[in-house]
Amino acid sequence: MKRFCYALDLKDDEALIKEYEHWHSSEHGWPEIKKSIKDASITSMEIYRTGNRLFMIMEVDEDFSAERKAAMDAENPKVQEWEELMWKFQQPLPWAKDGEKWILMNRIFDLNA
Repeated sequence: MKRFCYALDLKDDEALIKEYEHWHSSEHGWPEIKKSIKDASITSMEIYRTGNRLFMIMEVDEDFSAERKAAMDAENPKVQEWEELMWKFQQPLPWAKDGEKWILMNRIFDLNA
């Protein structure tokens, strides 16, 4: 099992942040999005927030490929609709490349290493 951690910022607007959290609640999340995540060999995903900064922890099976996930997402109209909606709330980190959203974080400490 591998773990990846990502960061992304939300627009610094309390109303937009509240709406973003609404869409990520268990009762308002889109089942098609959860299915697309699981279909990509992602076994666990959690998103945390402090202020307008998001932190995502993702655990994946051995079969996971970020390139395969990107290709699956590009071909899935419901995922594209979701991503378009999410850009209403999200803004790239200052060091992100054009069109880049979630930025993979580098682990710099491991208590058990």
